[in-house]
Amino acid sequence: MTTASRTASPRLHIPRGWGVPLVIALILAGLAAVSPGDALASLRFTALALLGIAPFLALSVGFTAYAKASGADALIARVFSGHTAGMVVAGALMGALSPFCSCGVIPIIAALLAMGVPLPAVMAFWLASPLMDPSMFALTAGTLGLNFAIAKTAVAILIGLYAGFATQALMARGLFAEPLRPGVGNGGCCTARVRHHAPVAWRFWTEPDRRHRFTDTAVSTTLFLGKWLALAFLVESLMLRYVPAEAVASTLGGGSWLTVLGATFIGVPAYLNGYAALPLVGGLIEQGMSPGAGMAFLIAGGVTSIPAAIAVWVLARPQVFAAYLGFALSGALAAGFAYGMLAG
Repeated sequence: MTTASRTASPRLHIPRGWGVPLVIALILAGLAAVSPGDALASLRFTALALLGIAPFLALSVGFTAYAKASGADALIARVFSGHTAGMVVAGALMGALSPFCSCGVIPIIAALLAMGVPLPAVMAFWLASPLMDPSMFALTAGTLGLNFAIAKTAVAILIGLYAGFATQALMARGLFAEPLRPGVGNGGCCTARVRHHAPVAWRFWTEPDRRHRFTDTAVSTTLFLGKWLALAFLVESLMLRYVPAEAVASTLGGGSWLTVLGATFIGVPAYLNGYAALPLVGGLIEQGMSPGAGMAFLIAGGVTSIPAAIAVWVLARPQVFAAYLGFALSGALAAGFAYGMLAG
């Protein structure tokens, strides 16, 4: 042993799985030291957000655990073993009609990828899903007009198609062979991975090994998604509290092409998306902002807000995460310019 090794400072060791809870605790402790009221408000916001998403999380976890315990995941993977183009189209259409926000879709995406659904189809669903759903369509039509709502629906589908087919083209060149981080899942390659042809045990609870598999999958998936969604919602609470809507409004006013560009890049990290952004964008358009900038802001923010990006980052490898951001950014920019020309 060398002198350097004997005198080296011991490294801080954080037990596996405790890193995220530690970060959450440190954020809340620091916030409490500065403003106890804000810390309590953020804690309450996070708890209520987790409670709101709990039904979707429970359905996703239960579905994943049942599929793995019964062996039905192989059947699900084989369902997606057809022509990739058809799966991408289906993913984009289903995404535009599904009632999931950018964070709420994460448990569904994790389940699909873990069961071997091809990444192009999942990417199409992933980007289209947060942008539009039936209730969002009705609220958008009431706030920004029917034409805007129809255009946003078309944009959601087109961005899903663009992301799906672009992912397929990149995978054909050898990228994204393993889209998920280690330990998250083992599916999602370009050709659906059918792991085995063993008979499916629909009544899996009659076999002890399958019962253990169900429990282990449910617990590990709940803990993994739960801690990261908690961090995402905590970050969201801080953004809503410390990034006032007035600041966004003053930045996005105007109608030039630079406004479309600015709306796209501001929409990427902002959490003024979804339902909360509709009245803001409506007011900005009334004050002179171009409809194209409003479209770009809604699209960029709907897919890539920081809380959603955190959830994507922990699921996907860096190259998939970079592609996800790139598709959202370029798609939002194109949608803003296109809608600006059509509306003008």
